[in-house]
Amino acid sequence: MLKLEEKINYLEKILNKEELDFNSFKFDIYIYFVEFNLENQRLQFLKNIISLEEIDFWIEKLISRLALKFDSESEQINDFIYDFIELG
Repeated sequence: MLKLEEKINYLEKILNKEELDFNSFKFDIYIYFVEFNLENQRLQFLKNIISLEEIDFWIEKLISRLALKFDSESEQINDFIYDFIELG
């Protein structure tokens, strides 16, 4: 079983790749979390994730939702990400 710290480190690694485009949703997600450590309450959702593959799936699902449903004129991206984490 993966420890929470391992999951946090993996999430940060995936979101902070060298080819990260500042105009990409991955960058927005990375900025949302600000700090990647055990004290960050925003990362507590990772406790419910079992595998690294599930983290990959979570990221891709969030990016898909952002691409399809995010309306920058009527909502903030941080609110959208928060709602996704809370509601799925």
